[in-house]
Amino acid sequence: MPATVLVGTQWGDEGKGRFTDLIAKETTMVVRYQGGHNAGHTLVVDGETYALQLLPSGILYPHVTPVIGNGVVVDPAVLLKEMDDLAARGVDVSKVRVSGNAHLILPFHQEIDRLTERRLGRSKLGTTKRGIGPAYADKSSRVGLRVQDLLDPKIFRAKLEVLAKEKNQVLAKVFNQLPLDADEIADRYLDEHRPRLEAHIADTVGLVHDALEAGQHVLFEGAQATFLDLDHGTYPFVTSSNPVAGGVCTGAGVGPRYIDRVVGVAKAYVTRVGTGPFPTELAMSYDAVGGKDREGVSAEELRLGDHFVDVGHEYGTNSGRRRRPGWFDAVMLRHAVRLNSLSELAITKLDVLDALDTVKVCVAYEVDGRRVEQLPYHQTDLHKATPIYAEMPGWKTDLTEVTETAALPAEAVAYLDRLEAEVGVPVTLVGTGPGRDQYVHRRDAIA
Repeated sequence: MPATVLVGTQWGDEGKGRFTDLIAKETTMVVRYQGGHNAGHTLVVDGETYALQLLPSGILYPHVTPVIGNGVVVDPAVLLKEMDDLAARGVDVSKVRVSGNAHLILPFHQEIDRLTERRLGRSKLGTTKRGIGPAYADKSSRVGLRVQDLLDPKIFRAKLEVLAKEKNQVLAKVFNQLPLDADEIADRYLDEHRPRLEAHIADTVGLVHDALEAGQHVLFEGAQATFLDLDHGTYPFVTSSNPVAGGVCTGAGVGPRYIDRVVGVAKAYVTRVGTGPFPTELAMSYDAVGGKDREGVSAEELRLGDHFVDVGHEYGTNSGRRRRPGWFDAVMLRHAVRLNSLSELAITKLDVLDALDTVKVCVAYEVDGRRVEQLPYHQTDLHKATPIYAEMPGWKTDLTEVTETAALPAEAVAYLDRLEAEVGVPVTLVGTGPGRDQYVHRRDAIA
């Protein structure tokens, strides 16, 4: 059986979790391959809402083995609380497996993340202050602690002591802060977290390959999205890992020949959280971090910006931060198709456009008087890019009850056809509401 990758194609918050949940029905294993608890996936099942951070979205199916791969950074306290919360709601968490090679987030990372953002002031990156970036930095510097270190208390304490000396110097000399107690941290991780996590720690590379070689269907789930990728995103306003499909190979330990389906998830419009370039951004009548300046903006644009945020409930699952909204950007998606070798697209939140008289698709940019149809590689060009739009009539129909292709209004079909034509891959799945069953299976991918 093949391996499937599901990846975000914009700046995150595309609704990946609900389609991971949908595809997970046909899989035996769902693997998170990067990121940490800075990600947030929201699922609505039988009227109940589940907000996941670290656990793979497939955990709600009893037949699925949820795996946290080696490319993830793990805060044990967050993981255990998430498992406890699900268990209290009747979800079986006994099959959760965590890679021994995943790196641990420690209190030093969280403190340095918080203090660094504060020091940067207006130039801050907009991190979630959860220690994700500093944990990945220590991984790259080869001084990080891994999940497997919890299984050997002597090794754990020795490594933590070395790390603590360095981090406490940074806290004292750079930030004028008191040192953190390494012994207290070690006691908490070893005495509180280790006993509860030990049964879940595993050789996840072996587990994944055993499943693939047994002919089972494995789904790899990314967090964040393509344009938050450390290498390919809008740097420096990016995450600290590689959400693109290629990240599966390193973050889960599989070779590319196993992967034959890559599903890109995109909203029917675009949002991003925090600062960074956003060519199709619409201003709002209220503030968002990094949002578009309202000076000289028309009342209609403000109304549309408010509409996307209010009707789409565009607030971060973890942070609660208001997202910045904009029209669908086909220029971005063309680049995402290239970076991820997308075989198909899943479009979410089409219903958010239901009340609009006109819908727009950005088909190109204007940069210094030139029409540009591929994403500029230079960030200066991207910052000054002006969108060129194709306008289409809206459908003025409530889609939330639509679950069959034949019931889609002609205008909605034309909109989806235009997206396909612009980016060059088929739109196979369409979300028409937040619920597990509120979607249309439009067509199969074209091989």
